[in-house]
Amino acid sequence: MADGNIVHVVGTGTIGEPLIGLLCDAKEDLEIDEVTFYKHSPVLTDRPKVKGLVNRGGNLAVREGKIKEFQELGIEPMYEAEEAIRRASVIIDCTPKGTGLMNKEKYYNKYKNKIKGFLAQGSEFGFGKMYAVGINDQAITPKDKFIHIVSCNTHNMAVLINALAIENKKNHLKEGRFLCIRRANDISQVKSFLPSPEVGIHKDIKMGTHHAVDVYHLYKTLGIELNVFSSALKLNTQYMHCIWYDLKLNKKITKDEAIQCFIDNPKVAVTHKKAANLVFSFGRDHGHYGRILDQTVIVLPTIHVLNDNEIIGFCFTPQDGNSILSSITATERFLFPDSYEEKLNVLGAFLLQEV
Repeated sequence: MADGNIVHVVGTGTIGEPLIGLLCDAKEDLEIDEVTFYKHSPVLTDRPKVKGLVNRGGNLAVREGKIKEFQELGIEPMYEAEEAIRRASVIIDCTPKGTGLMNKEKYYNKYKNKIKGFLAQGSEFGFGKMYAVGINDQAITPKDKFIHIVSCNTHNMAVLINALAIENKKNHLKEGRFLCIRRANDISQVKSFLPSPEVGIHKDIKMGTHHAVDVYHLYKTLGIELNVFSSALKLNTQYMHCIWYDLKLNKKITKDEAIQCFIDNPKVAVTHKKAANLVFSFGRDHGHYGRILDQTVIVLPTIHVLNDNEIIGFCFTPQDGNSILSSITATERFLFPDSYEEKLNVLGAFLLQEV
């Protein structure tokens, strides 16, 4: 590991690119000395993106066999791929599903005694302890060098439960049901768009889709076992994920109390907007790289209470903003375990109370 606090991001996709940009823009306040990033393929259409990240202050790393190809595109890499890993203080892996686990076996385990911490995004079950900021911070210990940042929809489900059902570390959730209504792809992507709505299957016999499985294991790090089930479908839209939730509690709650629970939660934004494009465009205009960093955006007019203990409603999932917030929080915790919280104040402008 080189001298100084160096954060290395592997991947420049829908999470990697805005994460690199935010780390570069805020590195002085975050007390990061250098931000490096790995780009796998020298693609002509990606050249503006790579140059933009370099202009923000990021230093590019590529595989040794591809250095010449990047140079032919007019891009000069600063480091070879494994050299950048070796120099890093913290590594954030933002590669597609499964690649993070492969990188752990091939590279990260080799340097785990020299590097302060490793993070992987989304669907990298088994990479390390699951984490979502504001949900299970107390479960993370100095021994946890490998952290799995859960997916954006898992963040959303987790904070719904946190706001409505967790009180003084006691779990009041009797039963939770979720329908994850997912966008087809990101606006930055051209692949995988759908001609029509596509329903998902329930692969887990007890909990349905991986979303409930992941939120179950996230809360299990706190010693809490949830009764949760999720379904999923994809819509032919690129705007935002949406979640329909139905939470039954073992205590009484009114609609006004439910609304106040959301308003009082610092990781929750609320809105009266019912259309995803309006929430999305607000993030585009007021977020960083178009992203707000809240865990969820609760649609207040949809909140309904049945039988004095069942809360039903809809919410939107900020496009990877919650995962980015957790990634930066975990990074700062690795770098400054005793003072990381105060350094995160720089991100406050992107944590909105109302959309």
